[in-house]
Amino acid sequence: MGLQKCGLNLNHSKKEMQPHGSLEFPCAGYASFHTDAPKDIIPWHWHEEFEIIYIKEGSMKLRVPSNEYIINSNQLAIINSNVPHEAIGNPSGALESLVFSPLLIAGSYSSDIYKKYIQPLSERQIFDCFVDLKQTESFCKAFYALKNDTAGFEMIVLENLTHILFALYKELTPIIESPSQSMTIDAIRIELMLSFIHDNYYENITLADIAKAADIGERECLRCFKRSISESPMQYLLKYRLMQGANLLVESPSISVSDISDRCGFENASYFAKQFRRFYLCSPREYRKQ
Repeated sequence: MGLQKCGLNLNHSKKEMQPHGSLEFPCAGYASFHTDAPKDIIPWHWHEEFEIIYIKEGSMKLRVPSNEYIINSNQLAIINSNVPHEAIGNPSGALESLVFSPLLIAGSYSSDIYKKYIQPLSERQIFDCFVDLKQTESFCKAFYALKNDTAGFEMIVLENLTHILFALYKELTPIIESPSQSMTIDAIRIELMLSFIHDNYYENITLADIAKAADIGERECLRCFKRSISESPMQYLLKYRLMQGANLLVESPSISVSDISDRCGFENASYFAKQFRRFYLCSPREYRKQ
């Protein structure tokens, strides 16, 4: 089967639309190298599949709402289904990852395996990201079988991913068996506000507009962003607009820089170019040529 090409295909709410694997075998492998330079960041996104990240060398920062994890060489991180996440080199790292549907393990949503083991894990309140589960050997067996198209790789991948998820289930059993807790208020609010920004970034939106999306005041909005993603709402909005602009520069070479600036919510092309240079360390035209 081999590895899939790295690259994010996101909809307006940052949900990843790229299929991982195939309908018959919903699992894909990826390998990439990242630094802390803006162009190398894996931006905020989410998908319905589980993701297991292994740091082959170096170190990476993995961010989810309200938490930041440092993942070092020979460590694993398991990201839950539907959890927004971002990854940055610390200052650099080579990662390998497997992204797979829960149905690869469970077969169907009505199966006992799904109801007893997968569903409790995939509930957001149980965990968002779990770092350094001692299952690197199982991951490497699955990853390299997939990468090298080893005979019977499907069975090898299935066996080892099942082993990893069952180890995670046993590790989290005390939480799973405790009284159910709803998502934190911060998690609910930040999802509402991020969705509002993703849907309306091209408009002239204000801090008050963002706060209103979660039915809170401006001060609480600022505190919630700081606690959850360590950025202010307007900083996040600016970064999101710049990243949308960078995507358009590459994907739509016929659109002028001025038009891209307007489409991404900037008041003029000059301000867009100034902020773009601060973030990407080059002009929009230079970025397009590169």
